Amino acid sequence: MKIMGTMTATTPVTLTAGAIGEIKRLMGEEGFDTTQRLRVGVKGGGCSGMTYVLGFEKPEAEDENFEIEGIQCVMNKSHQLYVFGMEVDWQGGLNSRGFTFSNPNASKTCGCGTSFAV
Repeated sequence: MKIMGTMTATTPVTLTAGAIGEIKRLMGEEGFDTTQRLRVGVKGGGCSGMTYVLGFEKPEAEDENFEIEGIQCVMNKSHQLYVFGMEVDWQGGLNSRGFTFSNPNASKTCGCGTSFAV
């Protein structure tokens, strides 16, 4: 329960428990470069105009840093416009396996689930 009047830090995106578990599993792999952070963002391309970026990279000067459940994350500041409020989930089933993106800013998405338009 949140108490009104207290300030809580908000993050540009949220990760479900499934996504957090998978990301932490990947970070725990032997040889993981601990200087890298989880990059969340977008890039041009895909069948709807933009695709999501989710991977481990070194931070850059124009990045905003934030943390979700102990996971150090980075995002190019200009990408917030496209993904603020987005939820990242992990599907581990036989029919659907991988990260999924639920983006309230997308005006159109495609069947692949990783491309969108604003």
